[in-house]
Amino acid sequence: MLHYQIEFDDYQQHLIHVTLRFLANPTQVLWLPTWIPGSYLVREFAKHIEAVRAYDEAGRVLKISKFEKNKWRLFNTDHELITVEYDVYAYDLSVRGSYVDQTRLYVNPASVCLGLADQEHAPCELEVFLPEPLKHFQMATGMLAKSLVKGRFTLKADNYMQLIDSPFELAEQDRFSFEAENIPHEFVISGKHNTNLTRLQQDLSKICQTEIQMFGSAPFKNYVFMTMATGNSYGGLEHPNSTSLITPRDDLPQANETEEPSEGYQRFLGLCSHEYFHSWLVKFIRPENFDHYDLHKESYTSLLWIFEGFTSYYDDLILLRSGVISQESYLKLLKAQIDRYLQNPGKAVQTVAESSFDAWIKFYRPDENTNNAGTSYYNKGCLVALCLDLGLRLRGSSLDALMRRLYENTQNGIQVNERTIFELCQELTGDDWVEQINHLINTTDDLPLDQLLPEFGVNYQISTPKALAFGLKLTDKPEGVLVQQANRHGAGAKAGLSAQDVIIAIDGVKASEKLLAQYAKQQGEFTVLAFRRDELMQFTLLGGETSLQAVELNVVDDAKLKAWLD
Repeated sequence: MLHYQIEFDDYQQHLIHVTLRFLANPTQVLWLPTWIPGSYLVREFAKHIEAVRAYDEAGRVLKISKFEKNKWRLFNTDHELITVEYDVYAYDLSVRGSYVDQTRLYVNPASVCLGLADQEHAPCELEVFLPEPLKHFQMATGMLAKSLVKGRFTLKADNYMQLIDSPFELAEQDRFSFEAENIPHEFVISGKHNTNLTRLQQDLSKICQTEIQMFGSAPFKNYVFMTMATGNSYGGLEHPNSTSLITPRDDLPQANETEEPSEGYQRFLGLCSHEYFHSWLVKFIRPENFDHYDLHKESYTSLLWIFEGFTSYYDDLILLRSGVISQESYLKLLKAQIDRYLQNPGKAVQTVAESSFDAWIKFYRPDENTNNAGTSYYNKGCLVALCLDLGLRLRGSSLDALMRRLYENTQNGIQVNERTIFELCQELTGDDWVEQINHLINTTDDLPLDQLLPEFGVNYQISTPKALAFGLKLTDKPEGVLVQQANRHGAGAKAGLSAQDVIIAIDGVKASEKLLAQYAKQQGEFTVLAFRRDELMQFTLLGGETSLQAVELNVVDDAKLKAWLD
């Protein structure tokens, strides 16, 4: 067994002290993941490891040397009981790293707990010690945990991979429990909030029950939602039997929450639904090459349009099916997805399969060119799932049936490869889907939403509700008008204006977002002055606007619509 002792005495300096005890191999390598499963970016967690020291059973100092960015080597240990100590700087207020201060101790073991090469299969035990001022903190985790003494907890994992995929939080917490299909669930929240926990419990239990019923069973025996309420942070990360969420406190249900959830509360419920769905699709059903993660380097897949896209399709649909939101609210959420797709010029440049493969270098590193050159495997993947669902239903099946088949295959040891969706669609309908699916995922052609949605009683009509002045996304700032984005086909970009430029004047008049919009509607040439960095530049713009497309979804046959949504 690998034994970790975790202490937080220096929490005010955001430090975690780790002591690791183990029987070493003759030449033992220790390592730390470079990325965390479910978040496809090399995050270099080892950069936060400080002052690594090693000792033998007699307390003698041993040589331990770093030989790669995330690896250390011990020599000539000859199966001795070894102690390794180090500190970890933990001040990442997200769901992917670790964070400690006087209000919260949050640990993602992937960023804190060194593993042992060739001993990753060994069971792990964590002894967690709280300093005196924080001994009243409560524990939340998906791991097996117990506490016999106040301020001390023992956590256990079957192996290193389970350990690094099981975060834990210690804080002042509020919580409630419920059962969904006889499986115990717990919701835990920290941070300042005024959440209507009764309402949340009512809605969350419906969501969980609906998802389990859809698949027929669950790949976990218990489940924990760990939520931190903040001012404006947002995100979630899935784990096998838990999820870490961070949300604006205003998105949580209030005492006077209306029967139909507010927009913010719908967003939070959608986040819960999304991460919970990942327990099946990502944590259990995986791409073949994710069956055994290589956490030292990127693990590429062109299938995130399935794993994130399908999940994004179901997260809102489950809210409707569970009765948490109305049909009207669901169609508004669907419209928002379609509008994001229509207003993304990068959809004509990058396919959704390419977007999936490039997640490591693009999705988590957006810049001023992202919207021009890329598409989102979440957004377009969601709409690909919609197209597949409607197409399957026209042939007597459904995406639900495909998801259950994926689940059954995984239970039989078969994971997802590049051909899986093609083959399952053919099995479910008897038709060849190669051309149709390739059109959806391997081309930049428009999705056939205008053809499919009317088959289910929804009229699909494109409108142009607003326009970008000179093709620029602008916002007023005290120093001028900031160019947030420049559509590369717009008049502004063609004149040479770029993102982060600050426009100060147009035709000799002080610029404002409103004034630029007025000029863009006119014909002719206009002289614009703008700062790029600290240099004043002059540009000549031709009048012109870039129209933003949106969709209007109108129900014309409720019976056909319910045949899809129910």
